[in-house]
Amino acid sequence: MGGGKITMSRLLEHFGKRREAILALIRELVEMESKSRAEAELDRLARRVAGMLASAGGEVEVMGVPGYGAHLRARFGFGHRPEARSVLVIGHLDTVWPIGTLARKPFTVTDDGRATGPGIFDMKAGIAILIEALMAIHDIGLDAQSPVTVLLTCDEEIGSQTSRQLVEAEARQSLAALVLEPPLPGGILKTGRKGVGTFTIRAQGRAAHAGLDPRSGVSAIVELAHQTLRLAALNDDDRGVTVNIGMIEGGTALNVVPAEAEARVDLRFETPEDAERLVAAIGGLTPHLPGAAIKVTGGVNRPAMTRSEKNLALFETARSLAVGLGMDLREGVVGGGSDGNFTAALGVPTLDGLGVDGDGAHAEHEHILIDDIPRRAALLTGLLCTAGVGRE
Repeated sequence: MGGGKITMSRLLEHFGKRREAILALIRELVEMESKSRAEAELDRLARRVAGMLASAGGEVEVMGVPGYGAHLRARFGFGHRPEARSVLVIGHLDTVWPIGTLARKPFTVTDDGRATGPGIFDMKAGIAILIEALMAIHDIGLDAQSPVTVLLTCDEEIGSQTSRQLVEAEARQSLAALVLEPPLPGGILKTGRKGVGTFTIRAQGRAAHAGLDPRSGVSAIVELAHQTLRLAALNDDDRGVTVNIGMIEGGTALNVVPAEAEARVDLRFETPEDAERLVAAIGGLTPHLPGAAIKVTGGVNRPAMTRSEKNLALFETARSLAVGLGMDLREGVVGGGSDGNFTAALGVPTLDGLGVDGDGAHAEHEHILIDDIPRRAALLTGLLCTAGVGRE
C-alpha cells in the first residue's frame, strides 16, 4: 500500500492482516489493570502507551496527577504548520474494575469470536486501534489533512475531575473531536449524550426517644421521604429527564427518631434549558416538616452533548468512509456521559462511540467482537485523516 490518499478497502486489507497483532496489543493493555485512582498502575499504563505513540511519530507528554495517575497528550503534526488546528482524539486510561479482577476474569478468546477481559470494551480496545491507526498513518505515509492531538486521561470514569479543563482547553483549539468510547451494540456511533448532574440532599431533624418522647422529635428520614417524592415528580420521559434517587441512608438506632438522613441523586437531561430548570428546582427544595432543615449540594458535572447539525455532519463523514468498508453505519443518542459532552458543549463537532463493537461496559459480560477490529481500525484511520476537512 503506497502513501497518499486513503483507500478504505486497502486500509481494511491492511488491518485485516494485522488483526491478531492488534488483538495481542488489546490483551497487553487489558492485562495492565488500571482502575480509577490506582495511581501507580495508571502511571505505568500511560508511559507504556506514550512509548507506542512516540514510535508512531507523536510528540508525547505524560502529565502526572498525584492521587490519580497520569494524563497523556500526544501531538502529530503530519507536516502541517505548527499553528494549524487539529483533530482531537479523546480517550481514558482508567477502568471501573478493581485491581486484581484479572485473576478471576482473565483476557479470554471465546469460540464465538469474542474477546473478554476487564476494561476491554470500555476502552482498552479503543486505545489499541488508535495506536494502530496512528502507526499506519506514520508507516504508510497516508495523507492526513489536519494535525491530530491525542488526549488520554486517567479519571474519566470518576467524573473527569482533574482532566476537564485539559479536555476543554484542547477542544477550543480543535476542528473536531473523536471519542474512543465503545459504540452501542451493533456498532452504532453516538451523536448525542445526556448531560449529568449529581446531588446530595441532607435532611436535618431532631433526635428523640422513639418510645418515651417521640413527639419531641423530628424525623429526618420522614422529611427525606417527602423530598424523594418531590424529586421523583421531576422525571419527564417526553423530555428525556431522569431523576434517580440512587442511595439513601440515615438514623442511628431503631429506637431513636432520626436526626439526620441523606440521599444521593443522579440527574440526566438533554438540553441546557432543562439543566438550568432542574438545578434550580433541586437546589430550591424546602423542608416539609416543621422543625426540619434541608441542605442541597452538588450540580451538573457534564453538560449535554446535543445531537447537533455539526455532530451529524461529522457522522456523515464517518458514514461515507464506512461505505468503503462494507459497513452500514448508524448513529444514536444515549443517556450516559463522556468527555465528548465537554467538547460538544463548546460547539466542537463531536463523534463518539468509535471503539470496537461489543457489549457489557462495566458489566461481567464485557466483551468485544474480534472480527470488528479491522473495520474499526480502518474507520478510525480514515477519520483521523479527514475529520478536519471543511471545518476551519
